[in-house]
Amino acid sequence: MAMKSLTYFAVLYLLALTLPLAIASDPSPLQDFCVGVNTPANGVFVNGKFCKDPMTVSADDFYFPGLNIAGNVNNAVGSNVTTVNVNNLGGLNTFGISLVRIDYAPNGQNPPHTHPRATEGLIHFQFNLGHTPAVAIAALSSQNAGVITIANTVFGSNPRIDPNVLARAFQMDPNVVRDLQNRF
Repeated sequence: MAMKSLTYFAVLYLLALTLPLAIASDPSPLQDFCVGVNTPANGVFVNGKFCKDPMTVSADDFYFPGLNIAGNVNNAVGSNVTTVNVNNLGGLNTFGISLVRIDYAPNGQNPPHTHPRATEGLIHFQFNLGHTPAVAIAALSSQNAGVITIANTVFGSNPRIDPNVLARAFQMDPNVVRDLQNRF
């Protein structure tokens, strides 16, 4: 019985010594960062962009000027979206994030839309109910989330969708659909 207890404690002792070593480290990451550029320049192609030589990366590769400047909201929807994604900020490459600044006039809206390359794929919109200008900052779960504006896609498609199809789908008069198509 004493021998079994000694063996049991010896096994526990060995496990206690080796267990922290087994969970104490993560595997080495494939890369720390990959500043995206549009030219190969001996770079590695990652996430749709060539990586800038790490020896030439600077703080400017992770800086976007202009988010402090209000966008022009003098348009049909009363809003302006300033997008910061991998295409205009190479430092976002491989991070899986992007952001937008949305400026709203009073009663301005960001029309119903989706982001096809982000987890926020459901149709959504924003509207400024206030009587003064407003601004919003939104983060997206993709380095280039994209945007599909519903009205533009449906009524402004090229080639046009048959007005009778849209009239039936939206339970509208075909003449109203034609009018909407002419606006886009």
